[in-house]
Amino acid sequence: MASRRARRALGAVTAVALVLAIAVGGVVLLLRSLEVELPFVAQCTASDGESSASLEPDQTANAALIAAIALERGLPARAVTIAIATAMQESKLRNIDYGDRDSIGLFQQRPSQGWGTVEQIMDPVYSTNAFYDALVNVDGYEDMEITEAAQAVQRSAYPEAYAQHEPTARMFASALTGWSPGALGCRLATPTDADDGALADMLARDLPSASIATDDSDAVVLSLDVGDGDRSAWVLAHWAVATAAVTGVQQVVVGDLEWTRGEDAVTGWNPAPEPGPAGVVSVR
Repeated sequence: MASRRARRALGAVTAVALVLAIAVGGVVLLLRSLEVELPFVAQCTASDGESSASLEPDQTANAALIAAIALERGLPARAVTIAIATAMQESKLRNIDYGDRDSIGLFQQRPSQGWGTVEQIMDPVYSTNAFYDALVNVDGYEDMEITEAAQAVQRSAYPEAYAQHEPTARMFASALTGWSPGALGCRLATPTDADDGALADMLARDLPSASIATDDSDAVVLSLDVGDGDRSAWVLAHWAVATAAVTGVQQVVVGDLEWTRGEDAVTGWNPAPEPGPAGVVSVR
């Protein structure tokens, strides 16, 4: 009797184990069948060596414009930080045609408050210059808290909100004004054909004092004089990466470092297989 009971118990345990194994196998197969490839997310990242922050490519291109206009006007990086933080709060760094009451554009400027016409304000070059025109008339803005400087221009109902964007704005501003070499990179979609026309047009809009040429290898060479060769090179290199989603640029080489576009590429800079001359920015 004991032997029969033992055999029955063993059989029951075996049956339960078999059912469990089948169930687990079924769950695994179900999970595998439900696996989906996560969508590719393009982003641009700036770093200060200890921390980093990311923006979407269209936001980064607008940040590059804001920085470029400041450079053309001879304004310091602090002005760029204030402007980028302000645009992040006001429009999420996007040139939108709506807002509170008649507010529009990157800085949510209002035609009814004398900022310009709708057409003018929707031009990001005009609206950025309008912001800087007001900012430089604020005595001591460079030494102010970002909330005070931005509020002196914007007259916002929520002035403290600007402060939350300062760390991100500062990292992007430092990179885009050339003070932080190799600090800005973008992870973008698989390379497409670069549009030299789009690159030239955007460079003329953002940095009209820069020049563009083609070298013997058919690479596009960018040059700019902001008083320091290395800094000038990184202004252009970071600008070219920041606007690559628009221009179609696939590769940027500055000295012995290279940024390459692609879904599997890292966002930053790597040693260039074929380094270029120091201080020279070549783009493909």
